[in-house]
Amino acid sequence: MLARQRQAMILDEARRTGAVRVSDLVDRLGVSDMTVRRDLDVLASRGLVEKVYGGATTVTTMSTHEPGFEAKSVRQRAQKEAIAAAAAALIRPGTAIGMSAGTTTWTLARALGPIPGLTVVTNSIRVADVLRGSGEPDRTVVLTGGVRTPSDALVGPVAVQSLRSLHLDIVFLGVHGMADGPGFTTPNLTESETDRALVEAGRKLVVLADHTKWGMVGISTIADLTEADVVVSDDGLAEDARGVLREHAGELVIAQVDSPAGAHE
Repeated sequence: MLARQRQAMILDEARRTGAVRVSDLVDRLGVSDMTVRRDLDVLASRGLVEKVYGGATTVTTMSTHEPGFEAKSVRQRAQKEAIAAAAAALIRPGTAIGMSAGTTTWTLARALGPIPGLTVVTNSIRVADVLRGSGEPDRTVVLTGGVRTPSDALVGPVAVQSLRSLHLDIVFLGVHGMADGPGFTTPNLTESETDRALVEAGRKLVVLADHTKWGMVGISTIADLTEADVVVSDDGLAEDARGVLREHAGELVIAQVDSPAGAHE
């Protein structure tokens, strides 16, 4: 079993029970005490668990807590790159796409490469900067107005109004969390309204969310799971989560971190 697979299992167990013990993980995973402790160190460094004597507990995340862009950009880099590559394969030349704010959509912007004739509408300052710096002469980038958030999104009435008059082929949505019931959520009330306007502007909705987003719930719902035509996640996504997404979303694409072409389910 690869280290990232062990760590995904440890995180899933911690989120399910609230805490994990090193001794229990040694028995369950069939690895040494030191290996488990190294895995916990990795998870703790990413802010996903808090180490305690003999094990670790989950980090309590308030539904209104919104980390800044820099803090989020260092998390799950390999997973986000794999997701971005799989998502980029869904884009045809000459289409009009929407991209929400977030580090996963920012990674997608960097992965678009020379896809010709794209028109990209975004409320993300970071995404717009990447696309404008790409040097593609036939690419049109439209940045909405609005009030800036900690994740460098432009939100509020100005952004909503500009999106309501648009008609996009595909919308790529990054989310704070996804769960059965609450759906796709964000910790920012104003951003959720803007993201809903972006979703409504698109004929097809593609949600980009790495496996750590499963089970996280922000204060406001952007869209139900059933509204997603495609969900692109990574191979660390737990099997029970895959089952829920297969049942409710139109299609689930699992991006393989070592081979990011993606597997359609």
